[in-house]
Amino acid sequence: MTEQPATVIKKVGQCMLHNWAEERAVAALDTEETRTQIQRHGHRGILTMDQESKMETVTTLKAAYIPPRSQGVRLRGIRGELLEKHIAQMISEKVHAERNPPTPKTDFCSTTQRDFCVEGFVPLTPDKTQVHDYKTDQAVTFWSENCQLIQGVTAIQTLKAPFRKSALFSTPISERLDELELPSDN
Repeated sequence: MTEQPATVIKKVGQCMLHNWAEERAVAALDTEETRTQIQRHGHRGILTMDQESKMETVTTLKAAYIPPRSQGVRLRGIRGELLEKHIAQMISEKVHAERNPPTPKTDFCSTTQRDFCVEGFVPLTPDKTQVHDYKTDQAVTFWSENCQLIQGVTAIQTLKAPFRKSALFSTPISERLDELELPSDN
C-alpha cells in the first residue's frame, strides 16, 4: 500500500487570487491564531503595536478646522434686514391664512326666532267656517278625499265617514231593509 501524505495543514494566511498583497502582509501574523479567532477578532498588531492604547476622540478634520469669525462690521444694512423680515412675515401670514381659514361664526338662531320672532310679524288666526271636533270627526287624508277612485272597496254610505265598518258586503240583498233603493247590477 502506498502511504497517504499527511494531511496538509492549510495555512490561514494563504494568498487569494486578488488579495495577494494584503495576504502576504499578514502572513507572519497568522501563525499564532486559528482561522475562527481571526474572523471573530481580526488580526492583532496590524494597525497598532500597543494593544492597550485608547482611541482618539478628535478627528484630524476637527483638529484642523477653524470656524470663520465675523469681521465685527455690519455686512448688511438695517433697512435691507427690516425689509427682508417684513416680506417674510407677510408671506408667512398669507400662507397661514390660506391653510387655516377662519371658522365661520356659528348661528345659534332657531327657526322660530328667525321666522316668527321678526319685527313686524303679526300672527293671524283664521276664522272658523264650521265647528270641528277632533274626537269625533273623520281625519282628512288623500284616501278620504279620493275614496270614489279606489277600486275594490264596498259601497260608501256617507262621504263624511267613507272607511267606517260596513256589513253590506256580507248582508244578503233581501235583508237590506234600511235602504230605499237597491244597488244596480252594472
